Amino acid sequence: MKKIICFFLLILALNLSAFAQALLPTSWDFSTAQTPGPYPTGWTPSGTDFYTTSGNPGIACKFLLTGNTLIINFTTTPGNITYDLKANTANSAAYTSTFLVEESANGTTWTILHSHANLSITAFTSFTDTPLNNSRYIRFNLLVKASGNIALDNVTIAAAAAGPAQQINIKQGTTAVLNGGIYILSSAVSTITPTTFTVQNLGTVNTLNITSATISGTNASDFNVSSSPSTVAALSSGNLVVDFTPAAAGTRNAVLTIANDDVNANPYIINLYGIGGSYATEPTAQATNLTFSNVKSYTLSASFSAASPAPEGYIILRKKGSAITDIPADGSVYKRGDMIGSAKVVYSGTAISFTPNNIVASTGYYFAVFTYNGPGVYRNYLTPSPLMANVTSLGSMQPVGYYNGISTASTTFLADLHTKINPHTQLYYSNYGPAVINVFASRDTANNERVVTCVYSGQNKVYTEPFDWTTNGFSREHTYSHNWMPTNPAQLLPEYEDYHHLYPTNQNSANATRSNYPLGEVITASTTYLEGKLGLNAQGQTVYEPRESHKGDAARAIMYVATCYTTVGGNSWALRNPISSTIQYGQDQNILKKWNYQDPPDAWEIARNDFIESIQGNRNPFVDSLQYACYIDFTTMTKIAGPNVPCNAEVLGIRDNEKINDLISLSPNPNNGNFAINYFSVTNKKVKFKIVDILGQILLANEINLTKGTNQMDMSIPNLKKGIYFLEFESDNNKHIEKVVIQ
Repeated sequence: MKKIICFFLLILALNLSAFAQALLPTSWDFSTAQTPGPYPTGWTPSGTDFYTTSGNPGIACKFLLTGNTLIINFTTTPGNITYDLKANTANSAAYTSTFLVEESANGTTWTILHSHANLSITAFTSFTDTPLNNSRYIRFNLLVKASGNIALDNVTIAAAAAGPAQQINIKQGTTAVLNGGIYILSSAVSTITPTTFTVQNLGTVNTLNITSATISGTNASDFNVSSSPSTVAALSSGNLVVDFTPAAAGTRNAVLTIANDDVNANPYIINLYGIGGSYATEPTAQATNLTFSNVKSYTLSASFSAASPAPEGYIILRKKGSAITDIPADGSVYKRGDMIGSAKVVYSGTAISFTPNNIVASTGYYFAVFTYNGPGVYRNYLTPSPLMANVTSLGSMQPVGYYNGISTASTTFLADLHTKINPHTQLYYSNYGPAVINVFASRDTANNERVVTCVYSGQNKVYTEPFDWTTNGFSREHTYSHNWMPTNPAQLLPEYEDYHHLYPTNQNSANATRSNYPLGEVITASTTYLEGKLGLNAQGQTVYEPRESHKGDAARAIMYVATCYTTVGGNSWALRNPISSTIQYGQDQNILKKWNYQDPPDAWEIARNDFIESIQGNRNPFVDSLQYACYIDFTTMTKIAGPNVPCNAEVLGIRDNEKINDLISLSPNPNNGNFAINYFSVTNKKVKFKIVDILGQILLANEINLTKGTNQMDMSIPNLKKGIYFLEFESDNNKHIEKVVIQ
């Protein structure tokens, strides 16, 4: 037993959270579920997700893949375990998987408590199982995934009813102190501070005998048991007093061992974490060797070597674009998403690897890792010389040769583009939350909360994980309206569930307002919500206008759907005109083509295209090439031969006072920084000219004179890196944008 105690004390010194068991009774309805946590004490999900499922008023735990588990570790003899289950399948198919409820005394050897195979329950059904007295672990386990998924909710493990035998339980005040758990004490240096523990006997007949209460460990001399009961009658209690007199400032650790005759808890061990003065002992070393892996346009992972001697934890900060100069303050516990100056907390805990969220393309990220010791208000950070490193996310991850064989000069261009992106992997509309919101579209904000943005209005919705559509008043908007689809009202089809055109929006103030109306430019607004508005366009038609930064995204999503599904099932995917009996007009493709150039893909949209390809298996070609839109007539879904490129000239471009259309293009593109501006017009024009990087930073601003013909221009900027840039030309309050790729 002494060896076990010493080993546990070593672990305690390394990690305060190394020991976590639930006190019975314990329950969880998953309403506080978060990925990747924290979870209730003693509860450990692995591979599971959290979602709202039909027939359930709240959040449930979702088991989707073979090997998904939920393990509950508890301290004392269990009573009954109750839980609700529901089998979820697509198209009312049978659920053919095997889902187990298992028990274990040691967390290693498992036996089946209840096997649920080929469940036929389509509504939540309650179950009750009775574990063995010596079980200390319960595991919910999706052993074999064949079809569908399991929803688990309202799990409760009761405490076994007290029997006649003596049973020890210890509290400090009203808080239970678990056997093998940690109790934190503090006192001024050289000052005695007593702590009174209540020793309870939960047995109904036998007396509990206390043989001894002793102190051992690194700083045992700072602690003293000044009072302890020798016996505790059935259903009674007695006081045990520990005096803490720290000899020095900082962390002072010891172990309280209570020998007794409870056969299930002898000895009863409490790990004493003492603080002399204000803070725990400051770490003496920082972590080393921060390296990055899996660097993509939409994600990256990082790991580092643990500090030696080991601290109790690490806090990791992140900042875009420049090195971190801010430091954490002693006595403060920061949560994921909190800001420390201009840097954001990515993680705080014991892990030596992390995966930050909200990564977008071609962006520099700087990280700083600080070590710390101490819990809560006693936390002490080592701030000099933190571990620091930076990494730049990838630009577009369009695979080399992805569009090989596809030529805008070909008469089969549209058919070839369609064939390239269809078929693809069909995902679940219902799984969009965990698949996209959790992993890509949301980002950390203060107090360990998250935020997701309504793409139409710009509303930033702050929420506590997991993200629930109904609770947060959001929806998965079909940019290519479901009502426009020739397969409407059918669902569970690839076009309905295609993630390339699904975006999060406010349900009542944006999605319902847009309804089935086409997108357009509002001249007279009837309804506005933040940056989105509904109203009449220049032709007197009711249209919905999203915020400026989403116009191009929406246009490319609509053009993608029309191209991806054209001819499928013999249906026409041309932009419907009229849309309905009450909307006697259609979606203006010229508006889409205008927005395509006016709002070219930014770092977020480029990353999103790459991310969706990683899970759906196809790309949105209009994000990869602005010019593709010029070669398609979306009102007939036919190839346009010899169009103007860029094809925004009639509705955007630079115009003279006589409304004569100008045309600007670049060649070659991509290039190494040297290119020609091709300008065709009947008149010369002086224009304002900017070079803007993908983050929106202006690298160069000037005025240039354009004359009919080819204007040679050397794009040479000191330290210009390879990547995507935008050239903005502005004249007479009209703006023209060209994307240029520097290789």
